[in-house]
Amino acid sequence: MEEVRHWNAAVNGISVHVAEQGSVDGPAVFLIHLESPGLSRVKQAKQSRASMATGGAGEVRHWNADVNGVSLHVAEQGPADGPAVLLLHGFPELWLSWRHQMAALAVRGFRAIAPDLRGYGDSSAPADPAAYSIFHIVGDIVALLDHLPLPKVFVVGHDVGAQVAWHLCLFRPDRVRALVALGVPFFPRFPLSTTEVFAARGDGFYITQFQEPGRAEKAFARHDVATVLKKFYSIEFDDLTAPPGVEIIDFLEAPSSPLPWMTDEELGQYAVKFQKSGFTGPLNYYRMMDTNWRLTAPWNGAKITVPTKFIAGDKDMGVQSFGTGQYVESGAFKSIVPDLEVSIIDGHHYIQQEQADKVNCEIISYLDNVTSKEASA
Repeated sequence: MEEVRHWNAAVNGISVHVAEQGSVDGPAVFLIHLESPGLSRVKQAKQSRASMATGGAGEVRHWNADVNGVSLHVAEQGPADGPAVLLLHGFPELWLSWRHQMAALAVRGFRAIAPDLRGYGDSSAPADPAAYSIFHIVGDIVALLDHLPLPKVFVVGHDVGAQVAWHLCLFRPDRVRALVALGVPFFPRFPLSTTEVFAARGDGFYITQFQEPGRAEKAFARHDVATVLKKFYSIEFDDLTAPPGVEIIDFLEAPSSPLPWMTDEELGQYAVKFQKSGFTGPLNYYRMMDTNWRLTAPWNGAKITVPTKFIAGDKDMGVQSFGTGQYVESGAFKSIVPDLEVSIIDGHHYIQQEQADKVNCEIISYLDNVTSKEASA
């Protein structure tokens, strides 16, 4: 069965979303449904922005790909024949986290492709934590590229998505033209497992609390989904570890006012999806950290060989912890990522949303430079 194709038509003074399946030259069958009046604000927000049209960027197209044993929901914007840029989101986010970058890339002629990662949004969410190993997640991405088909793409990753992107470059550099990583650098393999490294922070450390299946989910359930998201979206360095006996989600504060870089309408779109999918899939990425440490032992000492740009906010809680900032600005980072550029800009962890214009300029300028170097090589 062919995949469902999504598009929008501007007709009779409104934009109508259409889902289509089957051969384009076959007999047409129109299936029409009716909505009752009085849609909630959240549902209106979801519908109105899911087909975001930005001047010159074109509509966001939505489709699903059955790859690597899961169904991945994909949002796409820009010309289908443009240079492809694969955008991989972090925790707790969705394809929507790239809305600003997708529009900017599309205007410049790039084809922006942003999936909901396995376990997130409208993509499949296997129940078994073992289904979230780095081999599974990178396998999803390679299978998606094969499905499109795209032999080689630019890759942009943030947070968990940056970790996926780094490992895609490590395992399959032949599929990557260049990488832009946001917030999370590539580290050499530690002699201790991930949870052993984090043990020094105590049981209150957020990643430590995420390890036990069901623990974080139970704590999250004490709050509405939008509040959980706001707590993480406003996280600071001092918030990473809760006091003894306190769950991290209870320790974090939620701003009483809207986030300066996200409207309540946009927050509502995230909340609708996480209300539906839950947080277990996203949390399972953290539960596989020790497994990933064991699986990647054969790559100990390996370098990232693709052209790479690293971007982070100077107030990013990740950059401020574990000596990450010093590591990024030292020769140690460049020693394992030889073709590296680093940009530290004003901002926090969710930098691609908080400082969208600056990040867009950094990404597009870098991709243009890589393209020029490829042409002159």
